[in-house]
Amino acid sequence: MWFCSKLIVTTPKGTQHHFPCYRWLDNNNKIILRDAVALLKNQETMKKLLNQRQENLEQKCKVIRWRKYLSGIPMIIDASTTSELPPEAQFTRTKNMSFKGNSTIVFTELMLETWRHLSDVWNNLEELQHLFQCHDNTTFDYVKDHWDSDEFFGYQLLNGLNPMMIQRCSELPLNFPVTDDMVNFSLKNEMKNGNIFLCDYKSLNGLVGNVVNNRQQYVAAPLCLLFSTAEKKLIPIAIQLMQDPGESNPIFLPTDSKWDWLLAKTFVRNADFYEHELNFHLLRTHLLGEVFTIATLRNLPSAHPLFKLLIPHTRYNLHINVMARDRLISSNGVLAKYSAIGSDGIIKFLQNATASLTYSSLCLPDDIMERGVKNIPNYYYRDDGLDLWNVITKFVQRVIVHYYLNDADVEGDSELQNWIKEIQNGFMGNASPGIPQSLNKVDELVKFVTMVIFTVSAQHAAVNNGQFEFGGWMPNFPSTIRQPPPTRKGATTEQTFMDAMPDVNTTVNILSVLYTLSIKSSDHYPLGYYPEELFDDSGPRQAFADFKTDLDRLTAKFEKRNQNLNLPYTYLSPQNVDNSVAI
Repeated sequence: MWFCSKLIVTTPKGTQHHFPCYRWLDNNNKIILRDAVALLKNQETMKKLLNQRQENLEQKCKVIRWRKYLSGIPMIIDASTTSELPPEAQFTRTKNMSFKGNSTIVFTELMLETWRHLSDVWNNLEELQHLFQCHDNTTFDYVKDHWDSDEFFGYQLLNGLNPMMIQRCSELPLNFPVTDDMVNFSLKNEMKNGNIFLCDYKSLNGLVGNVVNNRQQYVAAPLCLLFSTAEKKLIPIAIQLMQDPGESNPIFLPTDSKWDWLLAKTFVRNADFYEHELNFHLLRTHLLGEVFTIATLRNLPSAHPLFKLLIPHTRYNLHINVMARDRLISSNGVLAKYSAIGSDGIIKFLQNATASLTYSSLCLPDDIMERGVKNIPNYYYRDDGLDLWNVITKFVQRVIVHYYLNDADVEGDSELQNWIKEIQNGFMGNASPGIPQSLNKVDELVKFVTMVIFTVSAQHAAVNNGQFEFGGWMPNFPSTIRQPPPTRKGATTEQTFMDAMPDVNTTVNILSVLYTLSIKSSDHYPLGYYPEELFDDSGPRQAFADFKTDLDRLTAKFEKRNQNLNLPYTYLSPQNVDNSVAI
């Protein structure tokens, strides 16, 4: 494999013709290149160039094909194994060996650490202490020491693996009858002051529990109410484990017994496992990234400015997704076998999540406003994410306006319009996601391209990179619960709590995945690192250089803030953000 930036042909008279390529090639590639500067002296020349461009795109479309995955879920690349992908979309040999090696090593390590365990279940929390003892990780240790505190429970909903569920509560849902007496203050007043927040896992309602290792598992669909205190701490104040209120569905409170309250919080953490892994991680970064990648490769010639701007942000996305479908969410995949919702539940959940996805929820500034979390304190994901969104927007705008001088240029670019139409088709032609069907203005194009780059880089880093640190201590992020939600208070003890925890085999399989997906790649390309020379024009080249400067400034800003935090938030520091969904 080698990267071809461009071919330069010098005529006998000394005139140079530049033929942009900007693609990884191998010996089997056949490509048709067009001159960077088209001298359209007559209609015949114009026709010839258009025919060459169309032939090149048709050749790419024969290799890069759409395939329907499942009804109501975004379409995927037509490849069942990674070897069926075009060479430039595959892992490098080094990356492939490193990925497989890390997976094997951690699974073997976990098996060795648990093989002496005399039971197939965990009898107490102390038995989990020896897992990953040889891994020196400050965040992992902090999670292990604080996972059961109310303050850390709230912190995770802001800065943990899934900072996307929390929203301001201005009025209690009718099916969540929390009273002032339960919380010992006026809910109406605190909601008016913007201090009450809600996490509602209604998407899990109606899903039937899976059978794992010959034992029935259980799925809750909890509602969790939280309070932002005067000390700027977010704490849970009420939890209802199922959606339908009633005597057999009590509202658990911090004043309940230790084990009642801890089990209620653990059911919420389990529900957050599904929302995180399937919705905000798999669907909203991996699968969306795949749609963007396929549409880009099929519709934009290599000389097109959008192709050159986006191609670094497609790296490895197709390869990792093919692997994920086979090893994680297929009927024999780890998530299907070792989570409570199982294969059928995964499909139904993804269908519902796709149907409810909106364009505004993918655009961080809009999402923050819609969820009403603009002013909640100590929300580092929001703060760092908005900073990154702004510098990406600035970068994208400078590149876009160099080539699109006005709205008519955007509207008249047929290749751009075909690109956005195929993205819409990648969502099965479903208008519910709110993905634009056309782009007619420069600012619309800037916002959409910003969303694409942010989604596959910063957003993926936010929901991916901390999986081991926050999920390695299994009780904090269990993939399944082995006991049904309690129907009365006072029934939970330490023993019944441990009976609800995933068994040893499930723990080993899930933790090996979380660890593997959290390791920084051996050929990590951080956001803003573009080793290939993609643009010849001085304007875009300067935009790339300034983008790197802006990212360095943010790195310094985040590091200064983190020096004063007990638990630094590092997932959106630019050096920790991949250019693409590469893992």
